[in-house]
Amino acid sequence: MKPSNKLQDIPAIVVKMVKYNMKIIFASRFIWFFLFSLGFFIGVSLLFVYNGNTLNEASVYGILLFPGIILIFYPTIFGIQNDEDAGMLEILFGIPNYRYKIWLLRLLITYLLIFILLVLFSWLSSIFLAPVSTFEIAGQLMFPVIFLGSLSFMFSSVIRNGYGTAAIMILIGFALFILTDTLERSQWNIFLNPFNIPNNFNEIIWEGVIIKNRIFLSVGIIVSILFGLYNLQRREKFI
Repeated sequence: MKPSNKLQDIPAIVVKMVKYNMKIIFASRFIWFFLFSLGFFIGVSLLFVYNGNTLNEASVYGILLFPGIILIFYPTIFGIQNDEDAGMLEILFGIPNYRYKIWLLRLLITYLLIFILLVLFSWLSSIFLAPVSTFEIAGQLMFPVIFLGSLSFMFSSVIRNGYGTAAIMILIGFALFILTDTLERSQWNIFLNPFNIPNNFNEIIWEGVIIKNRIFLSVGIIVSILFGLYNLQRREKFI
């Protein structure tokens, strides 16, 4: 009976662990980022409708990209600082390899929640703006969103200050937006819109560009997370 009781306790323990980490990840300020992203989504959508623009999947993807970036901004940039503010760093660094599991779990929770919110935004778009494939739009949006989130996590492990990391990421974001037109048809475009096929562009070639772009972003995600976890080995720099 004892082993079975332990097995029955596992789901409850997992739920408690997820709830506790969500409190630290999102704290009390995430709600403002959510409201800002929701307000941006509603405002831009109303502007498109008011101007009589014809909307399609490419338009919806473009409208939802910035809210997705806003949503990922706080939990990945301020994650380590929130641990410090909550007095969790001593505990995390006191247990060998525990910090890696915790931060990987937090990244997973963060990305999962952002995906759910993007599915919600996509569903609202399919109702009020244009018929779109809800999960496909959300899935494609997660590539640049997770890439920027992982990059933020990496820089936060180097800078160890949320506001300093935020300043760096804002500068990087501006630089990437400036380069968007130059890299519009390139696999290196972080903000590549897979639903917006350029004029006079072969669809097969475009599919190849999309695949290479998603591979590039996926590699960037893995490298950023691994580098961030590697930086967390340097206990003396955090405590």
